[in-house]
Amino acid sequence: MKSINLIKNIDFSKVLVLGDLVEYRGGQVVSRTLSQGKNLSVTLFAFDKNEEISSHSSQGDALVYILDGEAEIMVGEEKFSLKKGETIVMPSGIAHALYAIEKFKMLLVVVFKLN
Repeated sequence: MKSINLIKNIDFSKVLVLGDLVEYRGGQVVSRTLSQGKNLSVTLFAFDKNEEISSHSSQGDALVYILDGEAEIMVGEEKFSLKKGETIVMPSGIAHALYAIEKFKMLLVVVFKLN
């Protein structure tokens, strides 16, 4: 039986280091989508120092896992500083923003409610 690949942009049946799958680029935020569907989105990001994603909200709960570096993350009115190995969940419907204190890489998993 042929497999159906629901994850993309990544090698299968191979040991990988997630942080190596997205590269830093000067003055940019780089992303690599691994899965995108109605109820789940999985994306890797690399932020150069001082780059950001401005305040916005999502219809899904968003889990951020820091793979490298240091980020400042706003959730509502609260500011958090996260470093490699730390994670935070940004709840759906609440404004959040991300800023690269130092260059950083993250895994973003967003889970959406199915109707």
